[in-house]
Amino acid sequence: MASIGQIVNPTSGSDALSRARQRAALVPDCLVEAKRIANTVIAGWHGRRKRGIGENFWQFRPYAEGESLSRIDWRRSARDDHTYVREREWEAAHTIWLWCDMSPSMMYKSSYGSVSKESRALVVMLALAEILARSGERIGCPGIMDPASTRNAAERLAAALMHTPLTGGLPETAMIRGWSDLVLIGDFLDDAPAIMERLGPLARRGLRGHVVEISDPAEEIFPYSGRTEFTDPESGAKLISGRAEHIREAYRNAYLARRDSLGQSLRHLGWTFATHRTDHLASEALVAVHMYLSGMPAKATHGGQL
Repeated sequence: MASIGQIVNPTSGSDALSRARQRAALVPDCLVEAKRIANTVIAGWHGRRKRGIGENFWQFRPYAEGESLSRIDWRRSARDDHTYVREREWEAAHTIWLWCDMSPSMMYKSSYGSVSKESRALVVMLALAEILARSGERIGCPGIMDPASTRNAAERLAAALMHTPLTGGLPETAMIRGWSDLVLIGDFLDDAPAIMERLGPLARRGLRGHVVEISDPAEEIFPYSGRTEFTDPESGAKLISGRAEHIREAYRNAYLARRDSLGQSLRHLGWTFATHRTDHLASEALVAVHMYLSGMPAKATHGGQL
């Protein structure tokens, strides 16, 4: 019987080095796919950029008679015969932090899924960065890229990911200030209480959170039968089941119970929670998260799955 799912390390050497090389090879293709998907999603209703009082440069404009001379940018004005004023971006420009899980479990891909969970998470994150950057939002990635308002945010994020050491678990969030949005994309296979222990304090700090669980179809339907060896990608521990079909119902009940518990806990905090399978279109997850960020209800299908 052909293997239903597998994790492949393409290079020899330490696990960290192998994974880093694989991710560096994966990111460019994911960026291209992300841009293609972003172009299919209508953007513009979420952006809030405009001139006003703030710290970031917005634009130069001609000086108007009667304005304070302190507002003149003399360096720019010296370039030609006109006098210019430096305008700054409105202080309320929003900051959105994007993060996706890069732990070994995300490398899984079964014959039922079109791509690995890691690939899909990267595409959704980079496509979201592309759309939000077009709308003028400030995009950051915890521990990887400081927030920046730039049209090439997706390219900058992709480059940063290619040169960042691998880390597991949820990101460090000490640098994130309140009244920002945090988008977390991963498989979230840890126990719900352990995850909520990390996320609960963030909600109390005023962050708006949006969690997207990426799953492979085989993880939900458990199509295994007969003598099957299961390997934990994180620890390498192995479990052999003589007749895997006999534990299918118990496994599925436990899997869905974990998901339901996590979703209910997140919604109790006022955060959003969505699930996405790798056999569905990446644009479905992208549209849903974008609508959440815009404060609009996202349509769900297949019992809340995207």
